[in-house]
Amino acid sequence: MLLAAIASLSGSRGDRPIRYNFAVGAPLSDRSSLLERFRRGPELLAVVLTGVFGEEEDFIAAPGKWSIRQLVAHLADTELVVAHRFRQVLAEENPTLVAFNQEAWAANLDYARRKPKQSLETLRRLRAENYELVKDLPETALGRHGNHTERGRLTLREMLEGFTSHTETHARQIEGVREAYKAARTKL
Repeated sequence: MLLAAIASLSGSRGDRPIRYNFAVGAPLSDRSSLLERFRRGPELLAVVLTGVFGEEEDFIAAPGKWSIRQLVAHLADTELVVAHRFRQVLAEENPTLVAFNQEAWAANLDYARRKPKQSLETLRRLRAENYELVKDLPETALGRHGNHTERGRLTLREMLEGFTSHTETHARQIEGVREAYKAARTKL
């Protein structure tokens, strides 16, 4: 389903249709494709979330895993981190990019009670702002870097690639949770 959702994302530029090659896991070497995938991440997530409600939002596929509700809250909060890191790297010389403890954020920011629709809207708004910030940067700006406290030196391009893949990975994960939920429901 995810690959079909990715393939179905299309648009137009004037009277010329746009065709996107969004093969999940493919190299992100083409800048325009990378930027488009980054921009469209929330739409991909929205497609995967279509029809999710009630018990399905809170279904846990395996011990220690997150629910759909928690995953979407995580993506929204991660986009806050993206916004900060992008701006640090663009404005400062070799800034320190502090890692965050996603488990602590999930527990202490009450991901289990956050509304998925609100989290998705937060992700959409923040991603749109982040996209506007980076879409027209010169190629040299993508080489600017910071020093991540766990991963070491990261360029803006590497962060863009990582956060693009992050959204796609969690969309696939949500798809898996939905499949597990349906399988569990058929056993009842």
